[in-house]
Amino acid sequence: MLNLVIGLVIFFGLHSIHIFAPEWRDRNMAKSGAMRWRIRFGLISLLAIASIIIGYMQLRPSPIWLWYPPAWTHQISAVLMLISFYFAAAAIIPGTKVKSMIGHPLLIAIKVWALAHLISNGTLADVILFGSFLIWAIVSFAVARRRDRAAGVEKPIYIGVHMDLAAFVLTMVCWFAMVFFLHKLLIGVSPLV
Repeated sequence: MLNLVIGLVIFFGLHSIHIFAPEWRDRNMAKSGAMRWRIRFGLISLLAIASIIIGYMQLRPSPIWLWYPPAWTHQISAVLMLISFYFAAAAIIPGTKVKSMIGHPLLIAIKVWALAHLISNGTLADVILFGSFLIWAIVSFAVARRRDRAAGVEKPIYIGVHMDLAAFVLTMVCWFAMVFFLHKLLIGVSPLV
């Protein structure tokens, strides 16, 4: 449990700097250089993710069950993951309609991803992991939207339907790969079981 919690604290602390201390981040990035800042940020993020994964995997052999999700929750989660993949694809591909309307689709993808996994998993480790991601994404999204409005940030330009189509294709490829192959390979559990 300790590895999971330490990893989450480091990960969210690091990824919340832009929320609670953007000026500090900008000053330090300017002082040390953007590339050096990104390398440090990336390395610390990887260490935090490794700690999260190790902590989560340590808890899997003897889980503490808070509830036993019915089998049909897996199908609901699979559909929610399709939606999550679309928001993530819309965040990656420039000029999508979703990005021009929302501005921060990756945070919505994280919210939907976390909710999907909370629905279909009932252990304490799942609640800690996915619940903390859900809360962090909700807070991050609210702060980012409020800050964008206050600063008068213009929404990204919508390029055209071909970008939406590209996001859709990327979504379907990633979703099928994850549902039918990668989730079982990487996590050890088929998401549709």
